[in-house]
Amino acid sequence: MSFILMCLWVNIDSPAFAEYPERPIRLIVPFAAGGATDVVGRSLANAMSKNLGQQVVVDNKPGAGGILAGTLLVKAVPDGYTLILGSIGMLSIGPNLRNDLPYSIRDQFIPVAQVSSTPNLIVAHPSLKANNLVELIQLAKSEPYKIAYGSSGPATSTHLSGELFQSMSGAKLTHVPYKGGSQALNDLLAGQIPLMFDTMSAVQAVKSGKLKAFAITSDRRSNLLPDVKTVSEAGLPGYKTSSWNGILAPAGTSKEIVAKLNSEINKALASVDVQKSLASDGSEPRGGTSEEFAKFIVDETARWGKLIKDAGIKASE
Repeated sequence: MSFILMCLWVNIDSPAFAEYPERPIRLIVPFAAGGATDVVGRSLANAMSKNLGQQVVVDNKPGAGGILAGTLLVKAVPDGYTLILGSIGMLSIGPNLRNDLPYSIRDQFIPVAQVSSTPNLIVAHPSLKANNLVELIQLAKSEPYKIAYGSSGPATSTHLSGELFQSMSGAKLTHVPYKGGSQALNDLLAGQIPLMFDTMSAVQAVKSGKLKAFAITSDRRSNLLPDVKTVSEAGLPGYKTSSWNGILAPAGTSKEIVAKLNSEINKALASVDVQKSLASDGSEPRGGTSEEFAKFIVDETARWGKLIKDAGIKASE
């Protein structure tokens, strides 16, 4: 059964649907408390709890790139009371890097709704001898592999943003993976590395003049940095990357419950509180139908799979 068709799966025997939800809903977040994904999950859970009349309880289960959390989801009863906030790494990048996952994203997960999308920033230390994206590309071509760029780790969205940039521009950079984005950003601020494809966590450093921003990787500018051009505007048409996440349920969850959850997620994303929470981190609400999210995951998996294969990227370097 295809991934998208699974979203249309119907459980005819659903007499309890009229009362759903009758008890708290568990939302598994595959990251530690306090991180960007956790903040998104808690904001969404709070809004949904108010609307549903039942608590949506965040359960942080970090570890193994989301595998621990994913395993918990597929073992859960498909009754709508266990969900997961999956991310680009878990849903589209990871399956292209490992063939030993203990579950199948296509066969054992049902996409409910995309939640948010967050662009990356191409930022540099002031000492780098390039003041815009075109100059960066020219410099990287004239001095192949002499410019190092940091990322939050191998095969993360920030790493792949750099690989896509090289693939499309012809620039030659050297990747320096860190064990987290904060470590990479600290070294960038200290001048230990000259360049980074970062999350929006670098916004304040850009505003204060400690870093210079060459471009934002989304297809439109961010309200947090309205003067910073998109990559396409800055000189590399067609380039676009982002980190994203969304809610999924175990395979076998009824169509009625998926539809109910989808409606509630879209309602929560339209709330002022959730939109303010997302905007503070440079994120944008997405929403849409479960079928649209399913197709998006398939497209993203294919897109990053090709880049990972062409660049010879492995799970660890």
